[in-house]
Amino acid sequence: MDRKFLTGLVAFILPLILPTMDVSAGKSKYVEEEVANGGSVSGVVQYEGPPKDVRIDLMKEKNGETCSKHPEAKDGVRFDHKILSSNGLLQNAVVFIENIGQGKAWRRNSETEGFTMFHFKNCDISPPLAVIRKTGKGEKTGNLTVTTHDGGVLHNPIGYLVSGARRKVLFNKPLSSEVLIADATKSLKRFKRKDKHFFLQCGQHNYMEAEARIIWNPYFFITDANGSFKLDQVPAGKYKVTAWHPYAGEHTQEIIVAEGTETLADFAVKAEKHR
Repeated sequence: MDRKFLTGLVAFILPLILPTMDVSAGKSKYVEEEVANGGSVSGVVQYEGPPKDVRIDLMKEKNGETCSKHPEAKDGVRFDHKILSSNGLLQNAVVFIENIGQGKAWRRNSETEGFTMFHFKNCDISPPLAVIRKTGKGEKTGNLTVTTHDGGVLHNPIGYLVSGARRKVLFNKPLSSEVLIADATKSLKRFKRKDKHFFLQCGQHNYMEAEARIIWNPYFFITDANGSFKLDQVPAGKYKVTAWHPYAGEHTQEIIVAEGTETLADFAVKAEKHR
């Protein structure tokens, strides 16, 4: 066959297939489209191992009198529950599809609600676990905000990109009674496809911590107190689905989704995978 003809054919076909490439390759962006008669994936995340609680002696830390007013504090001591499970079912695990190139739309930011919102209150961070996405082109605010509700206490949110034992600072934004909200949207433009783990800590109170998984499409769910999850509006196909928890570990499996059908899938993580 004529070489010039083949070259022209490739040049014509390549732009047509690029939008549907596996996004795990990092060379194409997620494409939003209407999902007709999509399927779903639901189940639970099982956990084999003990809970993980970290003791915090609040009166030995900065602003001890104020921080010890936390509703779970007793005699100036509270515990940070890193791993929460009940009857072998894991709470606060992120379940997400890794290799999906197109599907339902992202949940859009509104004027009053951002995509990822952390709150500093009673010298604690909520939620303790979240998801974070890369800031989109032209997006200037609302992708990640940190709000303090502790008037009179200086907090210093520091966001890190975590890779193994290494941490890279993404932002450092002091909060006070004058500055109540910090917006770190611009700092998240630097995410790369290999990035997975985000860590938030208060520079003034190091025991204040939160974690997040970096996700690249809107197919995710954070398990509830019963370890349950559900991913809906999933186009029919074969996917790699992962359940991840920063302290309990992760489990990945391939799942086939059929049109208009609910696929049941359970995940299991074990204690030896603690970091």
